[in-house]
Amino acid sequence: MSIDVKICGINSAEALDAAVKGGATMLGFVFFPPSPRCVTPVEAHALMALVPDGVQKVALMVNPDDLDVGAVCRKLPVDILQLHGSESLDRISDIKAKVGLPIMKAVGIAGPDDIKRAHEYEAICERILLDAKAPKDAKLPGGNALSFDWDLIRGETWVKPWMLAGGLTPQNLAEAVKISGAKAVDVSSGVEDRPGHKSVQKIQDFLKLAKSL
Repeated sequence: MSIDVKICGINSAEALDAAVKGGATMLGFVFFPPSPRCVTPVEAHALMALVPDGVQKVALMVNPDDLDVGAVCRKLPVDILQLHGSESLDRISDIKAKVGLPIMKAVGIAGPDDIKRAHEYEAICERILLDAKAPKDAKLPGGNALSFDWDLIRGETWVKPWMLAGGLTPQNLAEAVKISGAKAVDVSSGVEDRPGHKSVQKIQDFLKLAKSL
């Protein structure tokens, strides 16, 4: 696959199986109760047991406290911790020291200042995820089916590996990759038939297209 794909918000064995068979390189598990994609540690443990070697298991958390981080990262076979809140560099450093895992920091993008802020996280995080900035009244920091202006990152140079997220679908993936230059993408709502319910067909379609790019 020329474009690496992370299917985020995995909460069923059917979606997991479709993602793995389709060639996804990462699977995201959401530990944020307001999200319709949220799973409990017990549910995640059962699902993660189905993930084969070579596919990375990503735990998504939003401004987690130490207790929550420990419950997820010390008790589950997590490969990467994705922080999707307003975590500061100091807080990320603290979390990283506690869990000993690579960190992927999600940054909401709406303008040039957000690009600058995203670069600041490269100093401490192993990967950056560029997502559409959530509206002020949004209940979720991501997974809102919104895209940002991909021209903002056209030709941008990054020190660390990065992923493109935000409103990606089988219909706009090719254009998003062409404009942004992304070599890795993250999709969640774009492969659902309703919030929190992954569509096996849409997962298959998205991954098939990613293989062809």
